Amino acid sequence: MMAMSRAAGERVTMPSTIFRFDDLPVHQSGQNRTRAMLQGATHTGCNIEMHQTELSPGDAPHPPHHHAHEEMILIREGTMEVTISGKSAVLGPGSAAYVASNEEHGWRNVGTTRAHYFILALGTDQA
Repeated sequence: MMAMSRAAGERVTMPSTIFRFDDLPVHQSGQNRTRAMLQGATHTGCNIEMHQTELSPGDAPHPPHHHAHEEMILIREGTMEVTISGKSAVLGPGSAAYVASNEEHGWRNVGTTRAHYFILALGTDQA
C-alpha cells in the first residue's frame, strides 16, 4: 500500500501510479485474500482507498456495518449478494454497488466459486 505521511497537517496528494495484480502484496485470512492497492488523497483533498478481495463461497468479509465514508463494490468474478439498508441484490461480474455515508451494508459470496471484487472507499470517518 502506498505510504502517504508527512508532517502533521500537511496533505499529500497521490501521484499517478500503475498497479500490476501480480506485484500487489497478498494478505491471507483463512481461505480469503486481500490485496491493498492505494491509499491517499486526490488533488481536491478527497481521501481514497482501494483494495481487491478474493472471497470463498459462503463467506462474508465481516458482519454488516456502517461508517461515514462512502464505498463502492465492483464485482470482477463470482456472485455476490449485496445488502444496503435492508435491501439485497445478487450481483455478478461487471456489476457494482454504491453505499452512501452511514448506510448499513454488507456482502457475501453466494456463488459456488471464489468471488473477486474491488472496494473503493471515498472520504474519511473523521470529523
